[in-house]
Amino acid sequence: MATAQDLIVVRSRRTENAARTLICLGFCGGGTGQYHQWGGMLPADVDLAAICYPGREGRFMEDFAQSWEALAEDTTQAVLSAAAEGPYVLLGHSMGGWMAFDVTVRIERLGGPAPEALVVSAANAASRGLTVNESPSQRDNDEQLLGWMTMHGMMPEHVVNDPDLKELAVELMRADIRVRDTFRYVPGSKVSVPLQILTGETDTIIEPDAGEQWRDLATGDFRHDVLPGGHFYTPEVWSRIPTYIPALSGAFSSR
Repeated sequence: MATAQDLIVVRSRRTENAARTLICLGFCGGGTGQYHQWGGMLPADVDLAAICYPGREGRFMEDFAQSWEALAEDTTQAVLSAAAEGPYVLLGHSMGGWMAFDVTVRIERLGGPAPEALVVSAANAASRGLTVNESPSQRDNDEQLLGWMTMHGMMPEHVVNDPDLKELAVELMRADIRVRDTFRYVPGSKVSVPLQILTGETDTIIEPDAGEQWRDLATGDFRHDVLPGGHFYTPEVWSRIPTYIPALSGAFSSR
């Protein structure tokens, strides 16, 4: 029987005597579903889990988080709950990249258990913070937000064809943007766990020196991999993201 915790830590793959778990954190307007397809791309001894933020999926009856601090605290506790089952690699995409970094900083300050590696995908350095041109924006109207989500493959056909689901998608996106816009980097925050950065070679959202900026936030091993495609890579690359993460096999080579 599913428990309340199962609605927060959504495990889409479990193996016997898993060596580690890939724990994924969501992006603006996203849920856990975009990560479930990765199960077949993991090493045989790696489990897959995603953290569900308040206000969506199994936590639909909860209020959205009203600030970055509230969401980061909720997510930190969820990750620590998942970590109780064993070693893990933490991944976040876009806004989730900042969240994964912030959560790792918090867990290291608490004394662990920290991830074996932190993977930040499609995110500018946390130290850069927000800019006036951050995309998507609170200034965008509903059609602009729907267009952004459609362009990046976030609008399945059944949502596009259902006005009520489209309205919910916009509501969720706006809630996440409001939270994202309260993020503030704490000066001096760094991680000691191995840090891997993934960016798309044609992603116009990511700054050219993002890799160098992230390198300054890691005191341990670091690598930066550039993948084909834009902010969500290409569909084929997205479906195979775990194959680009050496830490899932227990290895990490700096580059």
